[in-house]
Amino acid sequence: MKRILMLVLTRRLSRTPLGLIALGVGWWLVRKRKERMAMTGGDPTAGPRAPHQPPDARIRDPRISTGRR
Repeated sequence: MKRILMLVLTRRLSRTPLGLIALGVGWWLVRKRKERMAMTGGDPTAGPRAPHQPPDARIRDPRISTGRR
């Protein structure tokens, strides 16, 4: 049922320029959400870090100089 409603709504919105803009913005938001979920292992509220790391963990790259010795 959800798919049918989405199809009808998409067809209706695609008839007008403003509807096409709304569809484009919605598509972009859904794509970003899916990317974020893939990076965090399925948790859409988590940030771009591995689930086993504490929030303040930072990965230090020896190639990047911090200016401190």
